[in-house]
Amino acid sequence: EMCIRDRYMRYAHNFIISTFFLLFIPLTTTSITAQKYDMQVERLAQEIESQVIEWRHWFHENAELSNREFKTSKRIAEILSDMGYRPQTNVAKTGVVAILNGKKRGPVVALRADIDGLPIKERVNLPWASKMTGVYNGESVPVMHACGHDTHIGILLGVAKILFDMKDEIPGKVKFIFQPAEEGAPDGEEGGAELMVKEGVLKRPNVDAIFGLHIKSGLEVGQINIKSEGIMAAVNSFRIDIKGKQSHGSRPWNSVDPIVTASQIVNNLQTIVSRNMDLTNAPVVVTVGAIHGGVRSNIIPESLYMLGTIRTFDVNMKEQVHKRIRNIVQMTAEANNATATIDINKGYPVTYNDPGLYQEMFPTFERIAGKENVNIIKAVTGAEDFSFFQQKVPGIYFFIGGIPKDFDPAKVADHHTPDFYVDDSGMLLGMKTMTALTLDYLHKSH
Repeated sequence: EMCIRDRYMRYAHNFIISTFFLLFIPLTTTSITAQKYDMQVERLAQEIESQVIEWRHWFHENAELSNREFKTSKRIAEILSDMGYRPQTNVAKTGVVAILNGKKRGPVVALRADIDGLPIKERVNLPWASKMTGVYNGESVPVMHACGHDTHIGILLGVAKILFDMKDEIPGKVKFIFQPAEEGAPDGEEGGAELMVKEGVLKRPNVDAIFGLHIKSGLEVGQINIKSEGIMAAVNSFRIDIKGKQSHGSRPWNSVDPIVTASQIVNNLQTIVSRNMDLTNAPVVVTVGAIHGGVRSNIIPESLYMLGTIRTFDVNMKEQVHKRIRNIVQMTAEANNATATIDINKGYPVTYNDPGLYQEMFPTFERIAGKENVNIIKAVTGAEDFSFFQQKVPGIYFFIGGIPKDFDPAKVADHHTPDFYVDDSGMLLGMKTMTALTLDYLHKSH
């Protein structure tokens, strides 16, 4: 009995040791590989940071509107060419694409940065503030990078340089996508991620996964915000045209007043969210952002138009919102003896972080930023046309911090405002994270 028991114990001991090594050795090897690359990426990112900041300042100072990023795309192509790439230009009008071929066979990762500015006059006192102008809706307007796209360009150029220096160790390919018109193409034009996808940017070579980021003015430098599944809303803009009957302002009984009709429509639209939507399922936003009509205090105008935006996360709720808006507009107009038409555009789908890819890559975020600096957030009602890429291939979109640690959060200006500002120091984490995501994905999938 003792002999049998001893033999059993020896077998059990050997089995446990063997199982331990089978589980432990791959994990250790992966950790050592990641640690090796992290140290190299850290060194290369530190070396190029000052250059990336210079690039960012140039792009900020030379901000251009959607589908009009001519100087921007030319400068991006020049920088990529100087690194050793052969960039393709005029992609989706003004986009730039470059491909890095690793020395080993493997999957294809795409990295994306948006490059357009906004029709806003900058109020931030910077030596590299934008003084650019452009044409928007037929009018000359000031242009600034009021959403941080200049930092996105700088970050991706930095990543392109780091990965180029490491190309001998890369199994696979990396496609760098500098995308125009994220803020929306001008009326009557195609543009942005949707047009890039239509032109085949995710093919030749076929992309296996895509990563993108957005700097955030209200988030501290060094922090990352992320979540699985829907991280940003689907968006649709709408235009409502109301036609009534013009009269003297002193004799409103002779009119069919489009202003009164518009006011009632605005109020009635608010009941969609407050009374028609099950908000325990997902958030919904309906906002009227502009009303244009009338020229004098004593003239009731014949017509006016209204502009607004819709934000949703659920496809069925989106359809319900659109139906309710159309009904409310038509019925409210009829109740006032006016006529109304409404146009709801195609918009952008939900920015959806693939759950499988999210689980696979989440350790990378924690390793690079530190577990204490990675925040799992609730969905954001902003929107992103990065979602068109995610409809075709698994993708991850995340936010990085853009305000210094000693900055008062109460004084932070929102995105799309004249006082918007993000600090240069936020770009280092962006470079390291995008590079690490690329390397980790390529080596895990190799």
